Amino acid sequence: MSDNLKRAAAERAAQLVTDGMRLGLGTGSTAAHFVAAIGERVRGGLKVVGVPTSEATREQAHREGIPLATLDETPELDLTVDGADELDDDLRLVKGGGGALLREKIVASASRRMVVIADGSKRVAKLGKFPLPIEVVPFGLTATERAISKLLESLSMTGELRLRRAADGAPYVTDGGHFILDAHLGRIDKPNVLASTLNNIPGVVEHGLFLGLATGAILATGEGLVELGQL
Repeated sequence: MSDNLKRAAAERAAQLVTDGMRLGLGTGSTAAHFVAAIGERVRGGLKVVGVPTSEATREQAHREGIPLATLDETPELDLTVDGADELDDDLRLVKGGGGALLREKIVASASRRMVVIADGSKRVAKLGKFPLPIEVVPFGLTATERAISKLLESLSMTGELRLRRAADGAPYVTDGGHFILDAHLGRIDKPNVLASTLNNIPGVVEHGLFLGLATGAILATGEGLVELGQL
């Protein structure tokens, strides 16, 4: 059921795409449905250029026949479509479950519009149940982890920080060569405060709080599609 819902949201988002658009192509299982839908339209004659947010998305888009560019070649995008691990009614997001949060945020920030596609279960009253990914440089990992823990304590936020690991047990490495610490917080009462203070910690590259970036969302539920914000 969930995969069918993701596909329904992705196909609705694909209807937003018109000839000549410069697209940010998100990462993850839901975004993969969008890339597939755009690939089908490209093979039918649609003219677009895509900027992928991960190597996995780049490979899929190439297979689909979507013309690609880098963000350096196309620094201003018309629309980015991506998934989310959580979103609230203010279109604040937690992203990074797929490990591409840094490139996803850079691409989203370069876009005039960002539309989130997800199944309805990702909509929450308060962010934080999904672990917050924090991308960090490998150098000084223990010191960075301690600084993050002190910050969370100062904000009265409790929860375990876990180093994300790959299937073989080694630390998970992002496309940028970084590690990810997943913060199991349970709830995030002040996401804006947390976002700004995390950015001040040396060793933190980026975090999965996407605030003020999404302009709209398409959520697929058992009762049909729900649209939030401006598509």
